[in-house]
Amino acid sequence: MTITATPRGRYFEDFEIGEEILTPARTITQTDIVNFACLSGDFNEVHTNFEYCKTTQFGEPIAHGPLVYAVMAGLQYATGVNDGTLLALLQIDGWRMLKPVKHGDTIRLLSRVLEKKESSKGDKGVVTFTRQCVMHDGTIAQEMTAKYLYRKRPK
Repeated sequence: MTITATPRGRYFEDFEIGEEILTPARTITQTDIVNFACLSGDFNEVHTNFEYCKTTQFGEPIAHGPLVYAVMAGLQYATGVNDGTLLALLQIDGWRMLKPVKHGDTIRLLSRVLEKKESSKGDKGVVTFTRQCVMHDGTIAQEMTAKYLYRKRPK
């Protein structure tokens, strides 16, 4: 006997244009920043050197932009939206860093569905989102437009 798990994620048809998805929150830690520097090899002083950062407009090390993006992806996954239904990230446009994220900042991901388009074969579709990294004070740290490929609901 074979047991197959049913995806808990959302299918292409489940997304509505204009819909907003707000994720749970997560606090960025100094450990996150150091671990990302080790993983990526990006030891730029603006991320790793407290004394250097005292001479910058930030005053302390800031999180790497791609670290924040990666945490946003994890927060989206935590909602269950992508579980078993997401096929691919296709494109990121207009990725902007608007405000630094520092140790102790708590962030959420706010995604808004902008557009949906079925694939030519009709078995999947592209969902375009505006994605914003929302800080604990409501300001936006990063924003971008992202296109994802999702499965259509099995018939």
